[in-house]
Amino acid sequence: MTTFNVTLAAILPAVVLMWFIYRRDPKKEPVYMLVMGFGYGLVAAGIAIVLESAVAAVGLSSDEPSGLLSSVLTAFCGAAIPEELAKFVMLWFMLKRNRYFDEYFDGVVYAVCIGMGFAAIENVGYLFMNIDQWQEVAVMRGLFSVPGHFAFAVLMGYFFSLVHIGGRHTVRDRWLVLAAPVLAHGLFDTLLFAGSVGGVFASVLTVLFLLLCAQLVKVCRRHIRILLAFDRMPR
Repeated sequence: MTTFNVTLAAILPAVVLMWFIYRRDPKKEPVYMLVMGFGYGLVAAGIAIVLESAVAAVGLSSDEPSGLLSSVLTAFCGAAIPEELAKFVMLWFMLKRNRYFDEYFDGVVYAVCIGMGFAAIENVGYLFMNIDQWQEVAVMRGLFSVPGHFAFAVLMGYFFSLVHIGGRHTVRDRWLVLAAPVLAHGLFDTLLFAGSVGGVFASVLTVLFLLLCAQLVKVCRRHIRILLAFDRMPR
């Protein structure tokens, strides 16, 4: 029973956020495509593990960051860059010849499905690695880590759609398809890692982390509104 409960607690937040974005989509994508996107997220997690292992092997990340510099390197080189790159590759692979990718909001829908697949399998790993206190870990990751992956996915899907549909993009938007989620993810993890190290600035870093989370919520809501407005315009 514990195995079922732990697995359910790990996956449920990701499923809820997938459902949320699906409900916002005026022109619903086929359910089997959403499930496929979730599966692509699982594949992305496997790719990220390989990339993160290579980064750790050359000393650019640490299992237990001991200071600000170590936290920055681990956050960006050991998490944000390999994970968002893996998700981007799977998003590109999924949408390059996808006949259902015909609305701006679709980019966010598919990016979120991939991101939630990634977050779900990552959550399963974290909860079973902390099985003695899995309830506390499930709550914290459900409140922060899974919504974090949701926000990174919205950023990636937003710029991906701008670039690939309707010509509403700039050179800057092309860079931001990957740069925006990497930067958000890197800052998220830097503040989380550095705040957990302790020291005189721990409280300040924790406050900054919460402020970043609040800002990501605002940015996601704004980007979702923009894409929905674009889809209502005649083309």
